[in-house]
Amino acid sequence: MLIYNYSLRHQLVLLEKSAALSLKFVGEMSKQQHPLRLWLFTIFFLATIVHPSFADVGTAAQYSPPYLPTACSGNDASQFPTNNLFAAAGDGIWDNGASCGRQYLVRCISAATPGTCNPSQTIQIRIVDRAESSVSRPSTNGATIILSTTAFGAIANPSAASVNIEFQQ
Repeated sequence: MLIYNYSLRHQLVLLEKSAALSLKFVGEMSKQQHPLRLWLFTIFFLATIVHPSFADVGTAAQYSPPYLPTACSGNDASQFPTNNLFAAAGDGIWDNGASCGRQYLVRCISAATPGTCNPSQTIQIRIVDRAESSVSRPSTNGATIILSTTAFGAIANPSAASVNIEFQQ
C-alpha cells in the first residue's frame, strides 16, 4: 500500500510539473500575441452580438378601401402618395395628430407563420390617418401601424393578419 501511495503521489507531482511547464509556455506565447488576439476577439464579438439600430419595433396590420375620409386631411384624395404606400397611425405613434404626413421606413421582421415576411424589402410609407378612427377597420386591433393593402403586400404575405415590423422615421 505504501508503494501505491508513493507512486500515486509521484504521478501527481509529475502531472503538476508538466501542467506548470505547459502553462508557462502558453503564458510566454500569449504575452506576445495576447493583446492582438484579445482585441480581435472583442471586435468580432461586438460586431456579431451588438447590432446598432435606430429603429423601433412594433406590429403592422392592414386595412383596405374605402380610405376616405381620413383624420389627417378629410376627403382630400391628394394626401395619398401615388405609389399607394401609406398607413394609419396606431395610438403609439399618433401623437395627437402630429404624425399626419410623417414618413416611416418599414420592414417586416417576423410573423406568427414562418415565410410570411419579405425581410429584404423596406418600404417608405406616409401617415394619412388614425387607426382608431379610420373608415375601414384594420385586420388586427392594437397595431402600431395599419398599412394600406399595397404597402402590406410589399413587405409580407397579404393573407397574414399582422406582422412584426421594424420602423423608423
